[in-house]
Amino acid sequence: MQNFLASAALLAAAAFTPPARAAEDFTKFQRIEPQYIAALGDPGAKFGTGAEAWGLWSQDPGPRGCKLDRYPQLKATGGVTPAQWKFDAKDWWLEEHGLIMEKPTFPLPPGKYLVTGDREVTTVLTIHPKDKSGTQRWELANGATLYDVTHLGCRSARYTPATSNNQCSPANAPTTGYPITPGKTMPAVSGCNKQDYTVLIVIGLPEKH
Repeated sequence: MQNFLASAALLAAAAFTPPARAAEDFTKFQRIEPQYIAALGDPGAKFGTGAEAWGLWSQDPGPRGCKLDRYPQLKATGGVTPAQWKFDAKDWWLEEHGLIMEKPTFPLPPGKYLVTGDREVTTVLTIHPKDKSGTQRWELANGATLYDVTHLGCRSARYTPATSNNQCSPANAPTTGYPITPGKTMPAVSGCNKQDYTVLIVIGLPEKH
């Protein structure tokens, strides 16, 4: 499934060439407490389509996560975590330290985001409004690639049931091997389909956002 999505994203990106534009002015952005984007796409791409499948965490989901070994207690509460978000057994997420985390908000709102991978590159990500088919285009400024603004230490994956009887449970997830090494994929879980996402850090929004 992941390979199919990546291939589709490459084909779609090839069909879209953004217009030439001047370098973005970072002074027009207001710095914010970090937010986090869950993104899909070719790491080497500078633009593409498919942003309708990207999500946003408006606050760091890590400290709000639930340890895998606390899953029995989480079930006992009806899925309500200490941070007061609700666990969804049919659509749950895991991060690189083995913490069950809340889902990001879908879709990522259109607009401009000042993003970084907390390495060398900081640039502007533009998310375009959906077109008539529901597709959203995205592009990075100043020649940056998706890899350039990916936080390599952050890993995240989405788990959904592989069958109708929903045997996809955090109880089946491995409890060792964390934190996941940068560049490695998140672990497979029995009974689940898995989709790995890259993570971008949002550090600024336009002053008139």
